[in-house]
Amino acid sequence: MKKRILLIAVLLLGLLPLTACQSSGNHGESITIVGSTALQPLVEAAGEQYGSEHFGKFINVQGGGSGTGLSQIQEGAVAIGNSDVYAEEKSGINEKKLVDHRVAVVGITPVINKQVKVKNLSFAQLKAIFTGQVTNWREVGGPNLPIVIVNRSQGSGTRVTFEKWVLRGAPAKQAQEQESTGMVRQIVATTPGAISYMAFSYVDKTIATVNVAGVAPTVKNVTTNRWQIWSYEHMYTKGQPKGLTKDFIAYIFSNKIQEKMLPKLGYIPVSRMQIQRDLNGKVTPVN
Repeated sequence: MKKRILLIAVLLLGLLPLTACQSSGNHGESITIVGSTALQPLVEAAGEQYGSEHFGKFINVQGGGSGTGLSQIQEGAVAIGNSDVYAEEKSGINEKKLVDHRVAVVGITPVINKQVKVKNLSFAQLKAIFTGQVTNWREVGGPNLPIVIVNRSQGSGTRVTFEKWVLRGAPAKQAQEQESTGMVRQIVATTPGAISYMAFSYVDKTIATVNVAGVAPTVKNVTTNRWQIWSYEHMYTKGQPKGLTKDFIAYIFSNKIQEKMLPKLGYIPVSRMQIQRDLNGKVTPVN
C-alpha cells in the first residue's frame, strides 16, 4: 500500500513541470501601453493587428493622458508610455532615463457645436475665448449664444499643445475638464455653444471644425506648418526596448503601419513632414 502511494506521488510530481509549462504557454506574452488619448486610436488598431498576426502576443492599450503615460513609464509600471509632448516639458519627469520613439505627427483642431456655425477664428479671437475675455459667440461673428468651454484635463498633452500655440503663456479660463477625448466630443456635439479641441483623428460628423487665421485644419497644412497647432507623437520606453516591446515598436515603424494605417486614421508619418520643429518651437526645413 505504501509503495502504491509513493508511486502515485512520484507520478504527480512529474506532471507538475508540464502543467506549469502549458499554463504559461496558454497565457501568452503581453505588454501594457498607457498615455496619450490622441495616440490611443493608432496604438489600439496597430496592437489588434499585431496580435492577429502574432499568435500568443497581446498588446494592452489604455489612455489616461500624456502625463499618466510619462509618469507610468518613468516608474517602470508599463512597457510604453505614450505622449503628445516631449518628456522635458513635463515637471517631475527625468527624460534622461527615457528613450523617445517619435512615431507620428498629429494635428489638433478647435471643434465647436454645429449650431454655432462660425467658420473662422483668428488666433487672437481663439485666445480671447479660452482665456475668458470673450464669452458670447456674437462677439466673434456667431449667434447670440453663451460660449461653453470644454477643456482636457491638466495631464493632457493635447491641452499642453493647444495652449502652447494658442494661449502662448496666458492663463486659461477655468472650465469643465474631461480626461477622455471621446467624452469631449460627445459633450461638444450635444451642448449648444460648446467649444473644445482635439486631434484630427477624433473629429467626426457630429461636430464642426474651425479654420484658424484663414487656414484649414488639414494634414497638408500641418506638413508645411501653415497649420501650427500640431505635435509629434512619442512612444517612450525606460531604456532601450527589449523583447515584445522592441518588436511592437518596430512594427509601428513598419511600412504597413506608417504608410497605410496612419493616414487612414488621420495621423501623419514623420517622413511626410516638410519641416521639423524642436522642443523650443524652432521650425526648420527638412533636408
